[in-house]
Amino acid sequence: MTLRGFWLGVLWLWSAVAGAALSEVEREISRYAKESKEAAISLLAEVVNINSGTMNHEGVREVGRVFQREFQALGMETRWHDMSDVDRAGHLFAENRGTARCQLLIGHLDTVFEVDSEFQVFQRNGDMATGPGVNDMKGGDVVIVFALKALHSVGVLDDGKFIVALIGDEEKSGNPKSVSRKHLIEAARRCDVALGFEIAPSLNAAVIARRGSSGWRVDVSGLQAHSSTIFSDRVGSGAVFEAARILTAFHEDVRGEQYLTFNPGIILGGTRVEYDPVLSRGSAFGKTNVVAQEVVIQGGLRTMSAAQEASARAAMREIVEKDNLPRTSATITFTDGYPSMPPTAGNRRLLATLNEVSVDLGHGEVVAYDPGRRGAADVSFVAEYLDAIDGIGAEGKGAHSTEENIDLATLPLLIERAAILMYRLMSDD
Repeated sequence: MTLRGFWLGVLWLWSAVAGAALSEVEREISRYAKESKEAAISLLAEVVNINSGTMNHEGVREVGRVFQREFQALGMETRWHDMSDVDRAGHLFAENRGTARCQLLIGHLDTVFEVDSEFQVFQRNGDMATGPGVNDMKGGDVVIVFALKALHSVGVLDDGKFIVALIGDEEKSGNPKSVSRKHLIEAARRCDVALGFEIAPSLNAAVIARRGSSGWRVDVSGLQAHSSTIFSDRVGSGAVFEAARILTAFHEDVRGEQYLTFNPGIILGGTRVEYDPVLSRGSAFGKTNVVAQEVVIQGGLRTMSAAQEASARAAMREIVEKDNLPRTSATITFTDGYPSMPPTAGNRRLLATLNEVSVDLGHGEVVAYDPGRRGAADVSFVAEYLDAIDGIGAEGKGAHSTEENIDLATLPLLIERAAILMYRLMSDD
């Protein structure tokens, strides 16, 4: 037996002892979750073996049809929202007719692995499995389905009000966001709390804050001339030195504030530059004896709040537009992306409820995960409208890599925890 297997065994034993803190209904929910492990793994394998890279629209729709089948079997009404207007497959929504406070359950259907990826198949080795999307986030979608099944098994599903939103383009969202996230935001306006089922950091951590993500681009111009005349009054310093000045100033003068990061992901410079921002690729031509006249820099910006984003943008803009090197000029443009999810008091109350459930189950305390270690996610689009928590989906590692894996031993524990959390939130004031 491995050390991890030993401690999971201890956890199961302690869970049995701690079950005394659960109500009779909750004990039945727990039993169902534990007995449904293999069925949950079977569903996970089915959807992982369907390629649903964001731009494989038919694959995304096919995964949606699998989950639609599961929700309809629970008596939920489903609807597919086509997103062809923004060159994306679409989103699957499911809803029941309950009357309690509304819970918005958020997942996504797509993965980063397109049809040409070498990583395509679900492979299981005991209680570990690998495959595209096993934890990000088809595993989380399976947690949603089986948490709802657990509530249905004890006859309380229709006592609650649930809207499930499985987004088809979380990994590469369509623009404008006002279109691609319209239905998600509309659902949030109708609900009271949101639960995001992105990757669980661990059994003992959850996400109550996420940084927002936006983009920036710097275009630099200089004078093309023979390199022997660089630094002269007529030619100046050239576009590459001006780009270096800007990036150095960003690094020295903007860097350092908590949760603020910015990354120049691609740079092209020379006498001629061709750049495709959609594909994030391009080419540059130049010679060592010619002063470069063009530079393009594309980057990303992550912030904890709209105020922090505005402040960082202002500082970057001032650097770009002020004190340019001789005979050069530069402009910076910003593109909106994912909003931030600040750590509100309401989010902390949700974490407290999750912590109480975890302790009652014998899984230990749950703390807030460092937002500096998580990227953007769809839950951020709804954080403005309701209390939210995220990171309560599948547990695994290696997301967005060919090493992506899931710990199947924890899958029934996470289903159990999610279902009882949802049950308690039905009547939580």
